[in-house]
Amino acid sequence: MKPYHIFIDQHGEPVWARTVKELRAKAGGGRVGKMYVDKKDGRTVHCGYVIGRRWFSRFAPVEVPA
Repeated sequence: MKPYHIFIDQHGEPVWARTVKELRAKAGGGRVGKMYVDKKDGRTVHCGYVIGRRWFSRFAPVEVPA
């Protein structure tokens, strides 16, 4: 089973979902597009999704050794 990820939209509303399909259903439907951000070192990375009129940034749990 896939882990849950938290997606936060541009208004700060959190949505927990396992897949983009589940996120789309919880967001009320609409066209899905990938959202990108430019990093300081010049790379462009995928950071979330645009669904309908909402922009979702994806956050994943991170484990860092003590």
